[in-house]
Amino acid sequence: MKTIFTISVLFLLSTLLCSCPYSSPYQLDETPNIYVEEDLLGSWATFVKKPVSGREETVKLILSKKTDTEYNIVFTGNIEELKPFKLIKQDSISGTAFMSTVAGRQFLNISVKGLNYIAELKFKDGNLSLLPLVEHFTGKMIQNNSELRNSVEFHYKTRVHALYDDDFCLKDMVKIN
Repeated sequence: MKTIFTISVLFLLSTLLCSCPYSSPYQLDETPNIYVEEDLLGSWATFVKKPVSGREETVKLILSKKTDTEYNIVFTGNIEELKPFKLIKQDSISGTAFMSTVAGRQFLNISVKGLNYIAELKFKDGNLSLLPLVEHFTGKMIQNNSELRNSVEFHYKTRVHALYDDDFCLKDMVKIN
């Protein structure tokens, strides 16, 4: 009986750990060097399907200018699934972000509570999408910013489809202000 319980707990733990966006103490660039895009500033919203209930709920992204090259970023909505990770205060996650370009694609380096999340940013036809890389996008142990950049570049050059964490993707957000 104890063995079945242990196997069940290990399976559940491994599934939870594999379904997280990639986080790292490193960023794609040493310092922000791409200016803030005015078109991205404001409030954005989309519907996200909850993994457990399957219900669709609204999630908002608020981008504001922190400096000429950095954004303040806030995710808000009913995001209770993130409470165990201690990332949220009440109903929002706050941090900073800056833009990087790798392999001809735009990425946001999103910094929340000392960890950096890498999300591909797509802005097309007035809709904004944030597609965070999945935790296992690379099997390499990343030791610095340059290695992270090289791993992301290699990932996009060698795959037909990039590996995103679908549970955390915010697709086709529309501007609401």
